[in-house]
Parts: sequence; structure tokens; C-alpha cells
Amino acid sequence: MIYLKVYYISIFVFTLLLSVLYTVIYRKRFNPYITLIFFLIPLSTLGYTFQYLATETREAIVGIKITYVGGCFLSLFMVYTIFELSDINLKKLYRNLLFFFTLASFLSSLTIGYSPVFYKSITGEISHGIFTLVKTYGPLHTVYYVQIISYLIISLSVIFYSVRKRPGVSYKVLRLLFLCEFLSIATFFLNRLIPTEINLMPLSYALNGITILMVVRRIALSDVTGTVIESYALNGETGFVSFDDSFNYLGSNSMARKIMPELNDLKVDKSASSNPEVRDGILKHIKEYIINEQKNIYFKPFEDKIYQIEINRMYDGHHRTGYILYISDDTKDQKYISLLNGFNDKLRDEVTQKTQNLINMHNNLILGMATMVESRDNSTGGHIKRTSEVVSILINEILKDKAPDALKLEADFCYNIIKAAPMHDLGKIAVDDAVLRKPGRFTDEEFEIMKTHAAEGARIVHEILKGTDDITFHLLAENVAHYHHERWDGSGYPEGLKGEEIPLEARIMAIADVYDALVSKRVYKEAMSFEKADSIMMESFGKHFDKKLEKYYVAARPQLEAYYSSEE
Repeated sequence: MIYLKVYYISIFVFTLLLSVLYTVIYRKRFNPYITLIFFLIPLSTLGYTFQYLATETREAIVGIKITYVGGCFLSLFMVYTIFELSDINLKKLYRNLLFFFTLASFLSSLTIGYSPVFYKSITGEISHGIFTLVKTYGPLHTVYYVQIISYLIISLSVIFYSVRKRPGVSYKVLRLLFLCEFLSIATFFLNRLIPTEINLMPLSYALNGITILMVVRRIALSDVTGTVIESYALNGETGFVSFDDSFNYLGSNSMARKIMPELNDLKVDKSASSNPEVRDGILKHIKEYIINEQKNIYFKPFEDKIYQIEINRMYDGHHRTGYILYISDDTKDQKYISLLNGFNDKLRDEVTQKTQNLINMHNNLILGMATMVESRDNSTGGHIKRTSEVVSILINEILKDKAPDALKLEADFCYNIIKAAPMHDLGKIAVDDAVLRKPGRFTDEEFEIMKTHAAEGARIVHEILKGTDDITFHLLAENVAHYHHERWDGSGYPEGLKGEEIPLEARIMAIADVYDALVSKRVYKEAMSFEKADSIMMESFGKHFDKKLEKYYVAARPQLEAYYSSEE
């Protein structure tokens, strides 16, 4: 039938294209067994195609023998690959034993048509225009079954062991390899238990080809030593650590783990944000770099040395994939610079320190007032800190968006809104304690009193920042305090602004303010589950929140949940 012919030929052409694609993205550090797999997959589908197009038994037998090349050796190379990617050394003796066992199994398949040891008999006939084979399996075909099942058990055992015992192995790679094994074996036995006109094994090979390409893509991203010049990485004088765009840990070398021991607690492909030490250290510097790419270098003392840590974007071709940190011993240079510029440094440090002291006094005054307000409100403990972190996470997601319709933010705006976030509820200082500290819901009259804190907050911020040189920050901070309770549909307060009449900084602050209120415990309610809070948030975009900010909230959700989980 024509559709069967199209099926087999299409699958063969598709697997051939997958192999061509693999050769295009091939890199010399790729596992050699993966390369052999991409050679065998189209060869196997060619065997099935040749078998279907046969018009006599002799031709069909040639196709069958070709398929057994893949049937025998693909499972072997998958075992080798799983050992390699799990970073488990398969001793040469066992590797050779598996190879010769597989070779013997394949050689026995070559007896088809000549001896009854693999196929007792094989005959063919044309029925309804289709050449059909009738096969009776011999004793050595049972050995082939033993091979397939044994390799499946070995592969799954290694995968499960690696998941439990080897945190440095990529979980996503292991899951994809498990999927390959499952597809192959399930399809193999399904064909034999439920015979149909269409042999599903070629389709299984095509799906495996796609899955293994995904493995290759992940290997290229996770392999830290392959991300830079390998000889430079392996000389032991430079440390490396990398994260993807969502701050999932990708890997590091031994020097990086020595200088940053907190990396030893991370697992590959898992969020690094859940580790407080990493989040407040390494990731904090990366986020500062995202906002201002000139902040790409910082220093870390360790033992009796000073290390320079340089942050860079990580690329796969022209596509940004994450961040890589280079760690190098900068002790000599730092001591030389310190000696050469000692006097100037001292003078400059004194001026900088005095200037910074004034800035810190100013900032501490603001933060102190905000904390004082929060201490009066017995229902919002930690609200200032948490909402500031949520704003920071949202800003980071906006900056990562490179789509043509992405929201474009200036670096100063990003810095200023994070700095202004703690000031958003300053107006509550003017609200009577009887209202502010009420443990239950407000009456209509009390709610009207509470609503005055937005306009009052804007007035207080204006007075505090009056005369400052930074007019941009002054206006932004006022807007955050004044308009963070406005709603996109115009039903908010205090001005009832609608849509883009609401300043962007207030629209972002509103998301952080509401999200924290939902997932945090208050005296009058328990913390809401992430799922329920997310449902409410998603329903509110286009009503309460700016619909254009929805995708950034969705992208930030894993980090938000990791952050709040770590705060519990």
C-alpha cells in the first residue's frame, strides 16, 4: 500500500536528516558512542525500508540483517553512553565482554536463510500487494532477547544509581536517556505482542534520534570544561562555574568548588536560588551584572589569597544560554596595585567613605522609617525585604527578554526601582494604630482611612528626597509609593488611574505587593499555597495588573517559589 511505502521512506529520510543535523552541531568532545548511534539509526531504518520494498524472501532477508545491526549495537552503544554521561568508569574487561557478546548475537543473525539457529524458518508471500514474511524464531533468537533485556536492566540501574548518588550528573540528560531506553524496548515488544501492518521500530528510532539530539544540546550547555578552551581550563589555575538563564546550576571545576565551597551543595540542573549562600553571593553579583554589565568583576579573599571573579555571558553560537564565572588568582596584582597607589587609594577611600557614609545615612533613614512603619503593622512582618526581592526577580526576567516586543528598561530604572521598593508603604506611618494594627478585616470607614497611606506616602517620600541631586530616583520613588495600589482597569486608588496612566514602576511594584500578601502568613490568615496564589495572580492580569507584565511573572514564578520556600 502506498501509505506504508511513504511511511518507511519518510522515516528513513527523516533519520538521515537527523544524522546530518548532528554532523552540523558536532564538536570533538562529544561522546563517540553518540556519533555511532547517529550512524546506526538511519542504517537501521534503511533496513526496514529495504525489507518492506522487497519482492522476494532473499531481498527481505538482506533488510532484516541490516536491521539487526541496529538492533544489536544500538542498545550496546546506549549502555556505553549512559555509563559515560553518568561519569561511571566501565572497566575495559566488562566493556569488551559486552562488545563480544553483542558481536556474537549479531553474527548469529547473519545465519538467517542459511541455518535454523536464529530463524528456524522464514518464508514470504505477496498478499493484497504487500510482501509479507512469516518467521519462526530459533534458539539463538532467545539469546538476542536476553541481550536486549540485560542491556535495559543495566541502563536503568545506572540511571537510577546516578539520580540518587551522583549530584554532578545532569538530571535532564538522565531523564532523556531513560526515555530513549523506554521507547526502544516498549516498541520492540509491542511489535511482537500486537502484530500490525506497520512496524513501529523505525518510528521509535526516529523519536530516539530527536531525544538524543536533545541530550547532545544539554551536554553542550552543561559541559563547563567544553565551554572554554579545554587546555586553559584543565591547567588547574582557573576556576569555572556556570548557570543557565534561569539560574539553574550547570557545573563547575574543582578549583571553583574549593574557593566557593557552597557549590558542593548544588545539584546539576537544579535551581541555585534555593541555596541562600549562593543566592546572596554568586547570584547577587550576576544580577548586578545583568542590570549593569560594567559590574562584571568582583573579588573574593580565600585563605591567604585574593581571587578575581569575572562574570560573562555564555553563548551557544549566537544564542545566549546563561552565565559563566572565571575565577583566577589575582593576589600579586592586587598587592602591587595596593603598594603603587597606596596613598591615592587611602585619600580616595576617605573621600569615598565619607560620601558613602552620607548616602548610607540617607538610605538607612529611609529604611529605618519603613521598618518602623512595618513594626507598627503586626500583619506584615518581613514584607519590605520580601517585596524588594520579588521586584528584583521580576526586573531580572524583564532584562532577559530579547523578543522584539520585549519591555526595554534602562539600567538606572532597574537600580532605582529596586532601591525604591522598601519605601512603598511609608505612608502607613500616618495611619492610626487602631486601624493599622487591626487583626481582622476593615470596615468601609477603616478601609478609606487605610487607603490614605498611598498619597501620604508620596508626600513623605517627596519631603525626604527634596533637594536630592538624583531627580530621577526622587520621582520614581514617589510614584512607587503613590500609585502601587492603582489597578489596570481603573478600579484602584488613590487616583483611579487606568492602563498606562499608571507609571511602570508602580505597575511592577503592585505585582510584588499582591504576590507577597497572598503567599505570606498574616495574623488574620495562613499563607496561601503557591498554586492557589498563582491562580489568583493569573486571573488578575488585564484587570488588576498590566497584561504585558504577565509573561515576566510567569517566567519568574520558579524563582519566586524557591525564594519563598527558603524563607519559611
